[in-house]
Amino acid sequence: MNSYDLLGQVALVTGGAQGIGFAVAQSLSAAGAKVAIADLDAALAQDRARALGQGARAYGVDVTDCAAVAHMADMIAQDMGLVSVLVTSAGIAGSNCRLVDYDPTEWAQIIDVNLNGTFHTARAILPQMQAQSYGRVVTIASVAGKEGNPNAAAYSASKAGVIALTKSLGKEYAQSDIAVNCVTPAAARTRLFDQMSAEHIDYMLSKIPRGRFLELPEAAHMITWLCTKENGFSTGAVFDLSGGRATY
Repeated sequence: MNSYDLLGQVALVTGGAQGIGFAVAQSLSAAGAKVAIADLDAALAQDRARALGQGARAYGVDVTDCAAVAHMADMIAQDMGLVSVLVTSAGIAGSNCRLVDYDPTEWAQIIDVNLNGTFHTARAILPQMQAQSYGRVVTIASVAGKEGNPNAAAYSASKAGVIALTKSLGKEYAQSDIAVNCVTPAAARTRLFDQMSAEHIDYMLSKIPRGRFLELPEAAHMITWLCTKENGFSTGAVFDLSGGRATY
């Protein structure tokens, strides 16, 4: 496995108690970062932080609550120091059905968590990076945001928004040493599968040329590199983890 140097840096991972988020938290910690795990499930976040050790801390937060996210950012700065690495992994999948049958309340919730949650977190943390004249932000979108999955319009639209948000931020901070990039994973076996129908899971697998789902360490390794100083030029970019599905 490649080694990365994040010694002494403070890294915040939202949705960091499970799935891709926790795999990233493990990888960042192994690279020397002090990791703040933020998750709606505060108890699980505490368990994960204890398991990581290395100065990791847990913060229970609802990323849809702008004030709560801002308060969390202030607490991390006080407890751990200014954040220089941010990975926004908090997200939900939602139901699988046609757009005309979609519950508007559920639609709004998916947009709120996946897109607005990314906005709230970046808005709270970027000033800390500006204060250091350095930072690395990686947003977690999805190949669904590039291609659109049938019967998953809310999820697809929310992740397309994350991609566009990332591109905008990359340009806003292009004159500084703050890189903002995005990854677009194909499906991985996480708790998000609990929200999906078996038919939809089979559909996603059928679209991956490699013929298997993404493994969590594969996502964590790419994301960790994007969080390093070595990634000094790419910004506003979209890095695929689609197993060959995306061709653009």
